[in-house]
Amino acid sequence: MGRSKGGSLLAVGLMSGTSADGVSAALVRIGPGRAVRVIRHFTEPYSRAEQDRVLALRDATASELSEANVALGRKFAAAARRVMRGARPRVIGSHGQTVWHAPGRHTLQIGEPSIIAEETGVDVVADFRPRDIAAGGQGAPLVPFFDEFVFGGTTRRRALLNIGGIANVSLVGAGRPVVAFDTGPGNGLIDDMVRKYTRGRRTFDDGGRLARTGRIDANLLDRLLRDPYFRKSPPKSTGRERFGPTYAKTRPSADAIATLTLFTAQTIAESIRAFARPRPVEVIVSGGGVFNATLMAHLAWLLAPAPVVSSQAFGLPPLAKECAAFALLASRALDGLPNTVPSATGARHAVVAGKIVRGRGR
Repeated sequence: MGRSKGGSLLAVGLMSGTSADGVSAALVRIGPGRAVRVIRHFTEPYSRAEQDRVLALRDATASELSEANVALGRKFAAAARRVMRGARPRVIGSHGQTVWHAPGRHTLQIGEPSIIAEETGVDVVADFRPRDIAAGGQGAPLVPFFDEFVFGGTTRRRALLNIGGIANVSLVGAGRPVVAFDTGPGNGLIDDMVRKYTRGRRTFDDGGRLARTGRIDANLLDRLLRDPYFRKSPPKSTGRERFGPTYAKTRPSADAIATLTLFTAQTIAESIRAFARPRPVEVIVSGGGVFNATLMAHLAWLLAPAPVVSSQAFGLPPLAKECAAFALLASRALDGLPNTVPSATGARHAVVAGKIVRGRGR
């Protein structure tokens, strides 16, 4: 099922990030060798009410979490059926929706995989993070395995930057060990401020247009840059628990949006400069942040002379990369093969991350 004579296989990846924009799905062909190709993908946006409910889950009761686990499981299952469209993948990898992530201690992703398996009939691998934590790791980041698998086979050092609600980077290639970590906030703080400033009429800064209308608040920027997280050496990971809606503590304004956009770019660039040895010759960007022209312009200026390019230039749609990553991780887990990078998570050893729920085809 899902495997061709040439040794390649079909897999589906499902993802909902910390920004809670919606459920993303991708149908991916993996192999032979290190080839990963996205056949089709989409993001099904959450309604405004759904997004509000997801973002409020960190303070939910046990009953509310249980209910949300089922509701999101159905939403993930619907996304999987839609992206499959007659194809028969070997496996579905579902990251789920992060509700809480305390690096190295405990983590919770919901979106019941049993529902996905039942409604698609396909084997599902989900809940990837706890096994890495059990092995002494932080449970994140997990995408560096994909980055090394797809982009690491080169004599050049590359930075793979993903800007979702939280930004993370993987440094691969040049025959060096993988270095990967969360740099800090991605789109999350900007989105929070846009929601406050527009009183809910907008949920993100489309193209970075609002940021371009504001002025940089030097005092706010200086205060935000003092956070000790940015000086902490990898491995490290973070989440909305730290960089959430109350983090900036400033009046909503276009100036605040402009400042948070530069702050995000600066923390990314300074992290790469501080922890990338040797410096990357190019920075390949994925995630929703690719579409914020103001943020990307800041990064191009701060990271020069290394070019800052979209992952689309390598045939990998920016909004499909994390889905493709979890499709790959799931296919490895189904074969009992390690799918984590200890140098990225701080674990004692690589593990086979993910829990398997069998589909109806067994």
